[in-house]
Amino acid sequence: MDRSVSQKRPWLAAVLGVLATGLGHVYLRRVRRAVGWLVALLGVSFLFVDGAALRALVSGDPVDPLAVAPVVFVGALSVIDAYLVARAHNAVARITATPDGQVTHCPNCGRELDPSIDFCQWCTTDLSGVEVGSADVADESDH
Repeated sequence: MDRSVSQKRPWLAAVLGVLATGLGHVYLRRVRRAVGWLVALLGVSFLFVDGAALRALVSGDPVDPLAVAPVVFVGALSVIDAYLVARAHNAVARITATPDGQVTHCPNCGRELDPSIDFCQWCTTDLSGVEVGSADVADESDH
């Protein structure tokens, strides 16, 4: 495995997502996505869960599982999404180098690079020493 490519651990993203909604996405540097899941969780809890059930859940008192099922459902979807995003990130990271050794995607965040600058414009990873090529070169090598 090439250690210059930043691989994310899907299981860690999922565990962090279980601890707090959106935390797994923060680990993956997908902050907007984390905020989106947090807003979805708060919206669902506000719209579909009784306030008394939420207070009981937060205070650690026994609560009817069906009363908080919408919150659990959105939280579970967030965990699954964090796991899948990490796997997708790793898949992109594995295919970033073209046959001639040029890199078209950031080895850290997986997003497409601008070949005219020596850092990733998305996550500011220093790319000095890494030969950056255009995405067109990678596309042409597939044909």
